[in-house]
Amino acid sequence: MTSHASHAPRSSAELIRAEESRLAHNYHPLPVVVARAEGAWVEDVEGRRYLDMLAGYSALNFGHRHPALVEAAHRQLDRLTLTSRAFHNDRLAAFAEGLAELTGLDMTLPMNTGAEAVESALKVARRWAYRVRGVAPDRATVVVAEGNFHGRTTTIVGFSDDPEARDGFGPFTSGFRTVPYNDLPALAAAIDETTAAVLIEPIQGEAGVVIPDDGYLAGVRELTSRAGVLWIADEIQSGLGRTGTTLAVEHEGVLPDLLLLGKALGGGIVPVSAVVGRRDVLGVLTPGSHGSTFGGNPLAAAVGSAVLDLLRTGTYQRRAAELGRVLDAGLSALVDEGVVAYRCRGLWAGVDIDPAIGTGRDIGERLLHEGVLVKDTHGSTIRLAPPLTITEDELTGAVETLAKVLSRA
Repeated sequence: MTSHASHAPRSSAELIRAEESRLAHNYHPLPVVVARAEGAWVEDVEGRRYLDMLAGYSALNFGHRHPALVEAAHRQLDRLTLTSRAFHNDRLAAFAEGLAELTGLDMTLPMNTGAEAVESALKVARRWAYRVRGVAPDRATVVVAEGNFHGRTTTIVGFSDDPEARDGFGPFTSGFRTVPYNDLPALAAAIDETTAAVLIEPIQGEAGVVIPDDGYLAGVRELTSRAGVLWIADEIQSGLGRTGTTLAVEHEGVLPDLLLLGKALGGGIVPVSAVVGRRDVLGVLTPGSHGSTFGGNPLAAAVGSAVLDLLRTGTYQRRAAELGRVLDAGLSALVDEGVVAYRCRGLWAGVDIDPAIGTGRDIGERLLHEGVLVKDTHGSTIRLAPPLTITEDELTGAVETLAKVLSRA
């Protein structure tokens, strides 16, 4: 039996082989082993540097190891990390107050992961439907969109239309109706007396950064308000500065009844998520009806509050908007030069590569060799979501590297 008790350094290849032997194969990572990181850059175990153009699917909106966030974590680690919600802690109130100030909503249900936030919102919506809207017991339905991605639990993959996410995991929870994304008439037709809520991503991330038509989100707000049902906006990827505004719904000046946040809320340090919503909606929860041992823990609240402090200045939202225009212009020049189409909102883009050149995975591997990290999705699409701390020169360099890779292909 091989022992690594001496902790002798292992190469990237050795570490990858060890992972493949001991870890479930639910991911297919690019062949890079990251050991250190700062800002927009990561370094592998051999010391090679890469520009991170994924930012942990937006969990690292503020870059790797942002000094203010690291300091907040260190400071809290020296005081208190966990109490469970059996007791109060001295950091949670400020976190909830900060979320209310940032979003314009009343109350917060703190959780840990994005999927937990989605599951929690579904529970809240169903209880609200029975206790407030008067839906018959066990008849509540939720309307969702084609191409959605809200997490990986059995309930959530049950209303996904991605066969890779669904196959082999049934039977699934009933009570969901799927309509085409960006189709207001279809949404209106799906809402009836059993509807508790409409669950929509303002921009569909996993689908390839799919941006709806102008007016769609305002239409969702108008339809749900008129029908007396809840709108749940999943901003776990799109929120907290990514699109050039604090929330993606701000592009149309609307506010959901329940807002789902995660990823960047933990600053890339700890998993933090939240359901933020109206008082009369989250008020249907009572002691014992829902819970989480780690949800709202003081370490998470301290880091989350530091994230809110960064957003309160508006600096990162402005950077995303300004650099988003640079990214948009750079990608526009690549159309018909290996790029079939692209969609860009702030510092977030889905880029459809000409399938004749290669798959998204192929392009990701070629960019890796050039020192740029991206992630593929759905065949020939790659996603770009750099930290909001990236410089214009770094961003321009990444687009130039993509152009070089495409021209070679």
